Amino acid sequence: MITRKRLAAGVCGLLAALAVGLLPTPAAADAPDTKSSPKVELVLDVSGSMRSRDIDGQSRMAAAKQAFNEVLDAVPEEVQLGIRTLGADYPGQDRKLGCKDTRQLYPVGPLNRTEAKAAVATLAPTGWTPIGPALLGAADDLKGGDSTRRIVLITDGEDTCAPLDPCQIARDIAAKGIHLVIDTLGLLPDAKTRNQLSCIAEATGGTYTSVQHSDQLRNRVHQLVDRAAKPVVTPVATEGAQQCSSAPKLTAGLYSDREKFAEHRWYRVDVPPGQELRASVSIAADRAVDNDYGVLLRASTPHGREIVRGSEAGDGRTDVISSGLRYPTAPADKASGDTEPARTVCLQVSNSFSAPASVKTDPGLPVELSIDLVDGPDNAADTAFFGLGHGWWLLGALALAGLLAGLLWGWISRWRVAVWRTN
Repeated sequence: MITRKRLAAGVCGLLAALAVGLLPTPAAADAPDTKSSPKVELVLDVSGSMRSRDIDGQSRMAAAKQAFNEVLDAVPEEVQLGIRTLGADYPGQDRKLGCKDTRQLYPVGPLNRTEAKAAVATLAPTGWTPIGPALLGAADDLKGGDSTRRIVLITDGEDTCAPLDPCQIARDIAAKGIHLVIDTLGLLPDAKTRNQLSCIAEATGGTYTSVQHSDQLRNRVHQLVDRAAKPVVTPVATEGAQQCSSAPKLTAGLYSDREKFAEHRWYRVDVPPGQELRASVSIAADRAVDNDYGVLLRASTPHGREIVRGSEAGDGRTDVISSGLRYPTAPADKASGDTEPARTVCLQVSNSFSAPASVKTDPGLPVELSIDLVDGPDNAADTAFFGLGHGWWLLGALALAGLLAGLLWGWISRWRVAVWRTN
């Protein structure tokens, strides 16, 4: 009886402890949500060409307004949304004035759907198509904070304010390391518009969509706004050095950088005993480049001795080229009792991109570097410990297997011939 009572009391005490542990503490309950809300700005072309009545029997402007109204009704609560226009106010022929015609119609922040719809309802096709200035204005509207930031550009034509190249402006925005993505939508685009909008999107890691119908426009804008609300891993902006001794020290994570054509950049990673370094790099061709190019990721000691490398070559069929490597370190010697320091590994990222003389090489090409540290192999039988898969070890193993198979097949053949002669 006493044992049962003690058991019951113990169970009750355990349940009470669990209940207390699961309840939020006062500090946790009152702690504010420090995560920044995602920001989106819709940039709408209101130039004179938006009067054309060729989208499902209505004007392009009417189709855009209808899509905006439906999208505004479905914007997630956590998204801060703004609206900017281009070509909405100046109807004249003065190019200088027309190329300044962009303004923020609705400020980026918590959405008041009624006010935003009322602002969109006042728009009428008017002037020029200053895409470049509008992108600069939108980037300024979204600055601040560390949340997801996205510009959604909707236009029916190419920029009319050259030589201010909107594609170059997109590259400059991406080079600032603010992780702002520009998605573009072309309403019944011609070839020039399609190429320009594709270039703008590619420069920032965004998407381009050609729109022929009003429901396509509505669905795509809704998808992009929804995408901004989903959590993503944001790369940390870093800047590689010209030599390992002055290189930034990286820990496990995702990093972004910019590398000029045919440049070498260095980074450092400390790998503790018994850990395995897994690194990969991707370089994007965000402009026209020559067809033959490559990327090299090389790990070496601080004294310059190469440890392992990974490389990849491309022929112009893809916009991104990637390579990676693995480097395991031996576990610490427990018998000695001494604490072994981490081993510094120098990572070199090189590219062999080149471009026609007419292509601007500044800013450099976007680089994304992934660093991970995991537990190393437990014993030397692990193929990763020997570097199998990195090239030479695998080739040697295959050669040895082929030699043994050939000797065995030769012995069997001679034995069969001997048996045939005997019979």
